[in-house]
Amino acid sequence: QVLLVESGGGLVRPGGSLRLSCAASRSIFSFNSMAWYRQAPGEQRGLVANMSIGGRKNYLDSVKGRFIISRDAKTVYLQMNSLKPEDTAVYYCTVRELSGVDYWGQGTQVTVSS
Repeated sequence: QVLLVESGGGLVRPGGSLRLSCAASRSIFSFNSMAWYRQAPGEQRGLVANMSIGGRKNYLDSVKGRFIISRDAKTVYLQMNSLKPEDTAVYYCTVRELSGVDYWGQGTQVTVSS
């Protein structure tokens, strides 16, 4: 079992930056992968970025070159630059154990608006 708590969301103007953090209740180095998803009103939750245990990263096409996923021993980060109104959503972090069990955080709201 692991608890995940996201933070760092908020209101930002277009072109601005935010860094989301996802603090885990224990070390995440034993997990197979970690990822950030987002869900905008009326839309399905979708993958934004993920990172494998070996460090391989994948990004949604629309955020490539603007977002960076990273981690340390107990936190997963999402650095978001050059934010656009269409990035507005609730952002969720998730980690996957080697067994395939997924854990999710409660989400943090990101609003990009002038």
